[in-house]
Amino acid sequence: MHAYRIDGLAPEAFAPLFALDDEALRAHGMRRVVADSPRGYPCRVSLSEAAAGETLLLLTFEHHRDGPYRASGPIFVRERGERAPTLRNRLPELLRSRRLSLRVYDADGWLLQARVCEGEQGEAAVEEILADPRAARIDAHNAAYGCFLCRIERD
Repeated sequence: MHAYRIDGLAPEAFAPLFALDDEALRAHGMRRVVADSPRGYPCRVSLSEAAAGETLLLLTFEHHRDGPYRASGPIFVRERGERAPTLRNRLPELLRSRRLSLRVYDADGWLLQARVCEGEQGEAAVEEILADPRAARIDAHNAAYGCFLCRIERD
């Protein structure tokens, strides 16, 4: 087995944004939303679904800054989301329930491969990917909507 870890994003980076009014958020390309379902609002801080009625921000997050594969995408962040404890050698539930796009990078940020799989096949796909010693990290996205879900890093 190849060891890996997954960390939620730091909530401190997003906390000041919740103090902005809706007009200021829109001016920066962000939106305040209220979850209307217990599914469909995966928080990148807590690595869990927001409950119906919870307030979140929808914003663009630059998740890959290296070289020509620089990338950003939409993320949800819960207003009161606490950072998930580091997960080791297992995927969070929010990945297991979605079709995933996995983008694999080496230590220099060069794209090595990309694949799509169903969430229940995610752990097997990660294990297979990490068998390649060049693979340093995997950025997981929702394959349908393109949202960045999390980074999986070799541990």
